[in-house]
Amino acid sequence: MDQRSRRMIGHGAIVMVFGLLAGFGLVMSLIGGFEIYPGKILSFELPGDGSAWARTHVGGLMNGLMVMVGALVIHAMQIPERAARSLCWMLVGAGYANTIFYWAGMLAPSRALTFGANRLGESNLAGVLGLLPAFLFAFVTLAAMLIILRHAFRADE
Repeated sequence: MDQRSRRMIGHGAIVMVFGLLAGFGLVMSLIGGFEIYPGKILSFELPGDGSAWARTHVGGLMNGLMVMVGALVIHAMQIPERAARSLCWMLVGAGYANTIFYWAGMLAPSRALTFGANRLGESNLAGVLGLLPAFLFAFVTLAAMLIILRHAFRADE
């Protein structure tokens, strides 16, 4: 396996670590604190509700897998160097952009879905900072999938 694929797998693992950490946040959000020992909960509140933590947990795991599987696809399909180089930054960037989006969405009443207010709530700095890279990489990820599609169904390869 080449160095690029290894790095992509490493970046995917970093994204997954953030998703796994959000799993701890999910548990603490649902029980309202941290269980020190059975029956004894140190009570505190985290920002965001249980559904936001669940989205951040699952989203992080799925985005990490997207980056890792992308590395394996590039390697297994022997995608040409120029396209492989593009796919690398596209998929790694999407993994990190979406991670920022999920975490920032917990701190934004608007869930970082719009740059201004929406029916969910007002926007704030976290909302804008979360949406900006995710919005950009939504289109970049779509382009990456089209590149993979083109190479997957190309008759001469």
